[in-house]
Amino acid sequence: MVMKKYEVLQAIEKAGVVAVIRARDSREGMALARAVQKGGIPAVEVTMTVPGAVGILESMASEGGTILGAGTVLDPETARICILAGAQYVVSPHLNESVVTLCNRYSVPCMPGVGTLTELVRALELGVDVVKAFPGDVLGPDFVKAVRGPVPHAKIMPTGGVSPDNLQSWFNAGVFAVGMGSSLTKPGGVAGDMDLVTATARNVVDSIADIRGRK
Repeated sequence: MVMKKYEVLQAIEKAGVVAVIRARDSREGMALARAVQKGGIPAVEVTMTVPGAVGILESMASEGGTILGAGTVLDPETARICILAGAQYVVSPHLNESVVTLCNRYSVPCMPGVGTLTELVRALELGVDVVKAFPGDVLGPDFVKAVRGPVPHAKIMPTGGVSPDNLQSWFNAGVFAVGMGSSLTKPGGVAGDMDLVTATARNVVDSIADIRGRK
């Protein structure tokens, strides 16, 4: 069953985390995606920097059971290819109005990267539901807390620099969800230890549940 736009966004918010998949090839990409899912993370973002990324989207879409996204989408042409391949949301490292327009046309959530309050407000004016605070390790949780002062309704998902050690700070700042890449997949991915990736994912899921339970 095809998920509607609001259902995709609700599912990501409920999960609290999107696993960002960067890999050396499509085989490793698929293995990492399945490993994080096994650990309890249903939302997976396959970045377009992975060789054969569109093929991964097609394969995962055919299997079902994944809140499937395309990441590092730089232009509307790539966004359309990803959507037709099965992507249910599109993530960009920057605010490209043409990408946002294309996604709106297909009623697919677009999460563009923003680094200033001006970019954030412009994204909201374009109809964006969730923005990506990027790079997260440069902006930090204080950025989220500060911009949600004048724009409290903004839904923000930081990516870059998010780790198990700083999840508490991000959620305390009021994030919608977090995007996690290397801190989630690298510990086991480099060595090909997918069981370790699964264990790391499970720990992240448990940590987020604990953090939310204490708020």
